[in-house]
Amino acid sequence: MAAAAIDSAMEVVPALAEEAAPEAAGLSCLVNLPGEVLEYILCSGSLTAADIGRVSSTCRRLRELCQSSGKVWKEQFRVRWPSLMKHYSPTDYVNWLEEYKVRQKAGLEARKIVASFSKRFFSEHVPCNGFSDIENLEGPEIFFEDELVCILNMEGRKALTWKYYAKKILYYLRQQKILNNLKAFLQQPDDYESYLEGAVYIDQYCNPLSDISLRDIQAQIDSIVELVCKTLRGINSRHPSLAFKAGESSMIMEIELQSQVLDAMNYVLYDQLKFKGNRMDYYNALNLYMHQVLIRRTGIPISMSLLYLTIARQLGVPLEPVNFPSHFLLRWCQGAEGATLDIFDYIYIDAFGKGKQLTVKECEYLIGQHVTAALYGVVNVKKVLQRMVGNLLSLGKREGIDQSYQLLRDSLDLYLAMYPDQVQLLLLQARLYFHLGIWPEKVLDILQHIQTLDPGQHGAVGYLVQHTLEHIERKKEEVGVEVKLRSHEKHRDVCYAIGLIMKHKRYGYNCVIYGWDPTCMMGHEWIRNMNVHSLPHGHHQPFYNVLVEDGSCRYAAQGGDAEWAHAESQNRAAAAQDGPGILPAGCTPQAQLSPPRNSCPIGEREREVIFHFLPPGDSEESKIHSQLVLLLLSFLLLSSTD
Repeated sequence: MAAAAIDSAMEVVPALAEEAAPEAAGLSCLVNLPGEVLEYILCSGSLTAADIGRVSSTCRRLRELCQSSGKVWKEQFRVRWPSLMKHYSPTDYVNWLEEYKVRQKAGLEARKIVASFSKRFFSEHVPCNGFSDIENLEGPEIFFEDELVCILNMEGRKALTWKYYAKKILYYLRQQKILNNLKAFLQQPDDYESYLEGAVYIDQYCNPLSDISLRDIQAQIDSIVELVCKTLRGINSRHPSLAFKAGESSMIMEIELQSQVLDAMNYVLYDQLKFKGNRMDYYNALNLYMHQVLIRRTGIPISMSLLYLTIARQLGVPLEPVNFPSHFLLRWCQGAEGATLDIFDYIYIDAFGKGKQLTVKECEYLIGQHVTAALYGVVNVKKVLQRMVGNLLSLGKREGIDQSYQLLRDSLDLYLAMYPDQVQLLLLQARLYFHLGIWPEKVLDILQHIQTLDPGQHGAVGYLVQHTLEHIERKKEEVGVEVKLRSHEKHRDVCYAIGLIMKHKRYGYNCVIYGWDPTCMMGHEWIRNMNVHSLPHGHHQPFYNVLVEDGSCRYAAQGGDAEWAHAESQNRAAAAQDGPGILPAGCTPQAQLSPPRNSCPIGEREREVIFHFLPPGDSEESKIHSQLVLLLLSFLLLSSTD
């Protein structure tokens, strides 16, 4: 009956309204509606949280209905933050009004912290202790992360500074959480063998801004398992694997039944889904990330083997990982249960090579060398993850050309999380941070740990300690950048603000202002060579750093109302306004650009105006806005020391 009443709510409301007395119109008509109809209206989706708040303040009944009904505020929560609903179970009791308040408060705190970062760390890398405010936040961490994601997903090119720092904070937060989860995972007993879970942690740590979860990856693997079962049903409709339920870990002991599963797997993976080893782009980090292996359907031996192993175990085939040199393999036991086995009692499976089954001798042919029996042994989860991270570490050393060394930094973090006392890797991490000029306090902590582990490293440690301390002292002596405000009385002559899109009146080039000086700050030689004294007001006028649409930087005078004596002096004055650009530290100055040869002289009585503002609009000139803003952002990123 309740469902029927709700379904016909739009018919019930007019009927009840017609029956109501004239004096019962308005609010009294609304409150006389049945509770379930009111609830249906309040959950219709057209009302915002502010609307619900206003409705609840009108009378006691509506207030009690809004506060006591979990559906109303659950719907508001779902509409406002849909991505958070996956964290709630349908069986959980949740006070949705309080949950809404907590999420709203977390969002305000997140935005406050993001806004503070641009002021605190504008010209330097965010230090280790820069995230301390975030770690001390109250409330669920997922709420804070969700707000950061909301900032990153804001439409268009808005709040770019917020997006920049929100990305940094989200990167840090997720990596810290993933690293803690990985450390807890590694503390599990040896019989806890979830190779896929460990591989997903590595994937998540190296891609913290991507939406990667074990549940989603497992769901994709489950869909592959369903395809294998469909094929297996055609081979043997009574196969015991077909009766397995999701999450079961039963194993099939008959070799023939296991062989049928492997045949079905090979058909589905390599013939139907076209999975293959990535021989063309072998040294690509994407080959090691499980979510990318499933998307691109390619990988290297270790990632392909983990996928193959996971599917086989779900279908009851007890394959085991083999840390074979240069080529990760799986082994499949052919001996009787309980018998003494050696390496010849196994068949070795090359998942990279389309599931090919190899003998011991064929394994040696695969890598072109003889290996000892010990290298055919099974390895535990930690050893498998060590090899995966070791591969990433090697790739990180190769891919240092981007100057951020992010892959190398991430792989070092992962390796040291598993083996925190590896002196050589600790030393590499300290040198890397020292080279990048970041986190000097952390460098000192690492060096102190190295000295404790291996006093023999005194020479290398001492050198780095000395130069790191010097770096810290230099930072203390650095004078902060003076903030110039156009609103200040002494800057009243500065007409234009940073970020304005401008056009040169003489030469017609479009540009964007990225800095200004109240007077010309160039040296006397530059002022003399550029004949700045011929300008109206000479060097005693505002000068602007402008980024031109062709990528060059210029230092241009604001201009004035002075009259010119003759064309020659006018051209010299115009040339002085296009001097070499002034760039922030870390940028390569562009070549000085001369005025166009065909520039027209200005009449004796004509007044000179250097720039005019280009307002947004539909004109042809306004189309340059997006290009110039993009150019400015690229320039600022290049000039950043971060």
